[in-house]
Amino acid sequence: MPKIIKKREIIEDQWISINNPEQDLVSTDASANIIVELAFWLENKSSLIARTGKVGVLLQGSDEPELFHQELNNIDLIAINFPKFGDGRGYSIARLLFERYGYQKEIRAVGDVLRDQLRFMERCGFNAYALRSDKNIEEALASFSAISVDYQSDVLEKKPIYNRRP
Repeated sequence: MPKIIKKREIIEDQWISINNPEQDLVSTDASANIIVELAFWLENKSSLIARTGKVGVLLQGSDEPELFHQELNNIDLIAINFPKFGDGRGYSIARLLFERYGYQKEIRAVGDVLRDQLRFMERCGFNAYALRSDKNIEEALASFSAISVDYQSDVLEKKPIYNRRP
């Protein structure tokens, strides 16, 4: 099983990404935890919710949380795809999910995810990271301690440094 970083720990990934739902769901155990594209979720949410396994949704940078925010209680994981390192739309999506919609379950970064991004992703609401397969996960985990002070406010620290008490 592949490994991911979740809540600053390396763990085995318990989720299966479903790329071709019509074929893959037939051969996937109903108790497996699956991740499907948002469009498939929106069209098939009642049958997906009825499964015994958990269901997660994969978002692209162009997807809008407003389309499904009423259904967040039925979604156990939200994976946000970063198609390339420089695409920052996923940061905004995570922050909206966390702050505006109060989503407290797993928000996972997938795609072109590199160690340099992890701490910044965490500050926007991500709590899980599936790194690119060519990257060292132990080195990436160490990157969380590379920055010791955050000056700006974020989802973890609501006050900027000048408004914090020692």
